[in-house]
Parts: sequence; structure tokens; C-alpha cells
Amino acid sequence: MEGVWENFMRNNQSTLKSLFQRKKSSTNDEESLERSPRSIPQLSPLANSVVSRCSKILKIPTEELQHRFDIELPESVKQLFTYARNFLEFCSYQALYKVSRNPDYLSDPEFRRLTYEMMLAWEAPCVECERGIQETSSIKEEEVEDEEGTSLFYSSPMYMAVQVDDKKTVGREAFARMAPICAAVADIITVYNLFDALTSSSGRLHFLVYDKYLRSLDKVIKAAKNALGPSLSNLPVSEVEIILDIEGAVPTQPVLQHVGISAWPGRLTLTNFALYFESLGVGVYDEAVRYDLAADLKQVIKPDLTGPLGARLFDKAVMYKSTIVTEPVCFEFPEFKGNFRREYWLDISLEILHAHKFARKHKFKETQLSEVLARAVLGIFRYRAVREAFQFFASQYKTLLSFNLAESLPGGDVILETLSSRLALLNANTSPCTVKQLPTSSPVSLLALSQLGFILQKDANLDREALIVGDFCVGETNPLEIAVKQTLSNTGRAEAAKATVDQVKVEGIDTNLAVMKELLFPVIGLATRVELLASWKDPFKSTVFLMLTCCAIIRGWIRYILAFVFVLFAIIMLWRRHFNKGNPFEAFRITPPPNRNAVEQLLTLQEAISQLEALIQTGNVILLKIRALLFAVLPQATDRVALLLVFMAALLAFVPLKYLILFVFLEAFTRELPYRRKSNDRWLRRLREWWFRIPAAPVQLVRADHDKKKK
Repeated sequence: MEGVWENFMRNNQSTLKSLFQRKKSSTNDEESLERSPRSIPQLSPLANSVVSRCSKILKIPTEELQHRFDIELPESVKQLFTYARNFLEFCSYQALYKVSRNPDYLSDPEFRRLTYEMMLAWEAPCVECERGIQETSSIKEEEVEDEEGTSLFYSSPMYMAVQVDDKKTVGREAFARMAPICAAVADIITVYNLFDALTSSSGRLHFLVYDKYLRSLDKVIKAAKNALGPSLSNLPVSEVEIILDIEGAVPTQPVLQHVGISAWPGRLTLTNFALYFESLGVGVYDEAVRYDLAADLKQVIKPDLTGPLGARLFDKAVMYKSTIVTEPVCFEFPEFKGNFRREYWLDISLEILHAHKFARKHKFKETQLSEVLARAVLGIFRYRAVREAFQFFASQYKTLLSFNLAESLPGGDVILETLSSRLALLNANTSPCTVKQLPTSSPVSLLALSQLGFILQKDANLDREALIVGDFCVGETNPLEIAVKQTLSNTGRAEAAKATVDQVKVEGIDTNLAVMKELLFPVIGLATRVELLASWKDPFKSTVFLMLTCCAIIRGWIRYILAFVFVLFAIIMLWRRHFNKGNPFEAFRITPPPNRNAVEQLLTLQEAISQLEALIQTGNVILLKIRALLFAVLPQATDRVALLLVFMAALLAFVPLKYLILFVFLEAFTRELPYRRKSNDRWLRRLREWWFRIPAAPVQLVRADHDKKKK
């Protein structure tokens, strides 16, 4: 019997142990529930859940957090209607600051879920707010059910994610308020564009999309940390240079460098200080050529056309030019459809260039310069993450790069000025901060990069215990956020105006000339009438016009006439604004010229170029003859011109201006009178003959030595 009992105990030892362990774990769960954070009545269940998780991260009871909030923050953020949201921000800011100290916090699923639930809780921080959102969601569900049978497929996976679970989506303002707390996740300048990129046209952000974005961002950052390996040993990068992206290493996506008529494949690398190009030799890369983006070398980076033997055929290149480069260098990104690779590299190269220009303009050094570059680097990482995860390509006003956006937005200089004023407060050696202090006294982007394992500044004394994460303060609106909102409010009108400009652009020289002729028809008609009066074909009308104009000149009425014209235009504009309110603006109707085939268009273009060349030659001849007069190549002609200039100077000095204007008008308007026509023609003939006798100054064309230019 004892042997049977011993065998039973030996065979079921693990089962009995698991029973006792379950009992022990259940008792631990009961103890943890007893010591779980107390819920706050003012908060919604979701907000209470977020606050409790924040208290566990901070290892501070919720009662203590609420006590600190009540004591440390001013009364303006503890009002009845904003208490719940501000307290949620207070807890979230401190918790995320502590969580972001971990270098791998982006790869933590709990971090992604926590930040998303913080956004959800920010939208419904109190019970009343949650009820309102639930009612709105129910209405949306009914609308979706009514349209349920229309289609089972969606054009965008982001829109599909929102349709699957509309209750758990985040709005624009919640994302813009909570996402930039972590500088790596979002930037306050581009956070609205980032939200639009993640949500497409749905207007709500689902967790699946947000999670995919953070996973892609984590992948991009890890790839950047591991980029400088044995394969990039030819790059002369310094310790503070971060490799932002590499292109041309994959044979299916080559990069061609064009210098003059020569082209060579290779590998292009962008860092936070320069562009590097390594020409592809026999199986290996040659020594890298550095194209500086940091120093003030009058750099120009813009899109350009390239092709074989210098032909300008393909719009797929980025041109780099500076004072130390003898001739412009073009980097071509060949692809079958579109020029998306070129646009991406143009954007990220301009972002680094604009960041250095911004730092030089405001004379930022050390920590301030590193903070500016850190903001640009994180923006490029986010752009790469969204591009790789969702095939996103930014337009002019929807870019995810802070300095590019500020340069392109109407009124973007206000954003840069606000940013510079806040960067001027940066100090790496900060004393311990309290929550009452503004977070702008800390280089948040630089700290975020250093926590992720990057080095942007040698010997930087960053006191991580004293720094506050994010560019926000609890219950307050950041001045930079105000500047961004005011600037973005004008973007819609700028985009609409740009769309109208793109629509009215027509192709063809003949068509554009026809459009211009119709638009200038009133001016052309007025000039034709004045010319008709000056021809004296109707003596009575010409005499009346002459007398009225002379009277206006003598009495000094010209300035009043101009003022009257301006007031007349203003009255017409206001009258049309009042009576055409709400009426659609009629399109300007133009009859285009007859279509021409390719040969006729080439002949027309050749004729126009020939006429332009003749005009340029005539202008050069006039300038060379004037040069000959100035240097007395023909002394007699020079003497006459000098006496004429002295006489004109005396007239301008001693004769009132109105009499000079009257004399010029009478001379020009009465040339076609019968008794003046012969003498006028004779004087013009003598003047032309005198002009033809003046020799042109000599010109010598010096050809540049090609070999010398190469050196």
C-alpha cells in the first residue's frame, strides 16, 4: 500500500504543485486587487484605467498623484469642466517620460497600447464626455448599417480598419495633443499632417494603423542604428553623424550621378551633415565624395532633368550645386512609373539643408544646434516609417518634415520665429524642473535621440532626471502649437488657389499668346484708341484730347486723375462683390488657335527662337555703341552726346517738371500733323544715319580651357 501511495505521489507531483501554485497566485491576485489604485469619481472608466496604469509605472498611488496635481498646478487648470482632462494629461506626461527612458520602448506592445488608450481617454476623460461619444458612435453605427449592403471592400485598408471598430478610434485633436509627448512619435509642427497620413480620408485613427506605424518607426530607427557597418567603411563620417538613408545598394533601384555629359552608377547616403556618393567600381565602391549640407556654401538643391550624354529628358533627378563644386551634380533615381524616389530624396535632403540654414540664421550652437538637427532627424525617421508602411508620398503642404513644411506654408516664417524663440531657452545643464515650469527649457528631441542610442553632441551634459518629455504643459496651449494652428488655417485657401492656377495653365505658345491677348484686350483697346487720336485722322477728336490733356498737365491734375482711376477700380470691385455674392464666377472664354502638327510646332518654335536671337543681337549692338560713345571711340559723336547731356541736365535743373512733361507730350502727339510730318521724317532719317555711323565697341570671345576647368 505504501508503495502504491509513493508511486501516486511521484507521478502526480507536478499536478499537485500546480494546484498549490494556482491557489497561491489567486491569493496574490486578491492582494493586488486590495492594493489596486482607487478610482477617481470625476474620471470615466477608461480614464481611470489609464491613470491606474500610470500610477503603477510611476510607483505612486493615484491618491498621491491627485494630491500633487491639486497642490502643484495653478487653479486655472483645475476648473470643473477641464479637471478630468488636465489630470489625465498630468499623469500621462509623467508616465510616458519614465517609459521613454527605455531604449526599446517603441518595440513594446504595452507602450503602443498605453499611448493609444491615453488618446481615447483624452477624448472622453469624464463620464459625461463618454456618454456623448457613445451616442455619437451609435448614430454612426446606424448610418453604417444602412449602407452595409453597398460594398464589402474598401479602397483603403485604413478606412476598412475604422469601419471594423468605430468605437475604438482616435480623433484629430486627441492625437495632436497626446502623440507629440514622445518626440520620436510625432512633432508638434507636423502632427496634423501625420494624422492625415495615417487616417487617409477616414478622419479617425484605428489602433491597427497606429500600431503598424510605431512598429515601422521602430524598424527604421533600428536600421539607422545598425547602418554603419563594414559595407560603409568608405564613408568619412564623424561620431555625431547619423546615417538617415541609403539608396543604390539594391541593383533594382540604382542611383546615377551625372556630372556634365558623364554618368556613373553608385550608392548615395544621406547623413545629418552631408550627402555621400560612392561610385561603383569593379565589384567594390570607390572612395566617397562628400557634398556638404552644413556649411554656408550657397547650396542649391532642386529637381532637375537628366538623360544620356547630358540630354534633358527624364524628370527623375536631384541637382546639387554649391560654391565649392565646379559644375552642378545631378543624382538620378531611375524608375518605370513616376518620380517618387526622387521626390523622397529631394524632401529629406532639403530638410537637412533647411535645418542648417535655420540654425545659422539664428546663430545656434552646441545644444541648440543639436536640438534643431535632432528635430530634423526624427522627422525623416517618421517620414520613412510612414512611407514604408503605407506607401505614403507627401505633397507640398502635407509633408511630415518640420522645416520643409515651415518653408512651404504661407506664414511659415511665424512657425520658425516661434520655434527659434523657444530654442533660445534651451539649456542642457538644467536644474531639476517641476511640472509648473515650461517644458521648453529642455532639448526634448535631442534627449529622445540619445535615449534611442544616437549621439548628436559630444560631451553633452544632459541631466535626464531634470528633463521633461514633450513640448506641452498641462492644461496650457504651447505658443508653437498656436502658431501652427494659425498657419494651417490659411493652408486650405492656399491649396485651393494653387489648384486653380494648375487648372488654368495651358500648353503651347500659340494658346498662351491667345490667352494673354484676350486678358489684355482692354489695355490693347485703350492703346489703339490713343494711337488713333495721335494719327489725326479725326482732327476734332484729336484736338479736344490734346487740349484736355495739356490743361490737365499745366494745372497739375494728373495725380488726381490717377487717384480717380484707383477709386473707380475700388468702387467697381466692391459693387461686383456686393451684387455677385453667391453667384458662380463665369469662366473666361477664349477661342484657341487651330491645332498644329508636330512639324508646324517645331517650325514655329524655330522661328520664335530666331526672332529672340535677333532681338538679343540688336540689344547687344546698342549696348556696344553706347560703350563706344562713353569711351570716345568716335570723338565728334562723343562731343555731341556730351553737349546734349549737359543741355538736358540744365533743363531738368531749371525748368519745372510739368513743362517738360508738356513738351514731351506735344512732341510725341503732334508728329503726325500735316505740317510736321515731313520735317519729323527728315529729322528721324538724320538721327538714324548718325546712329549707323557710330562704330560698336570690339568684343573678343575667350574660350575656356577644358582641361583647366576639369582641374
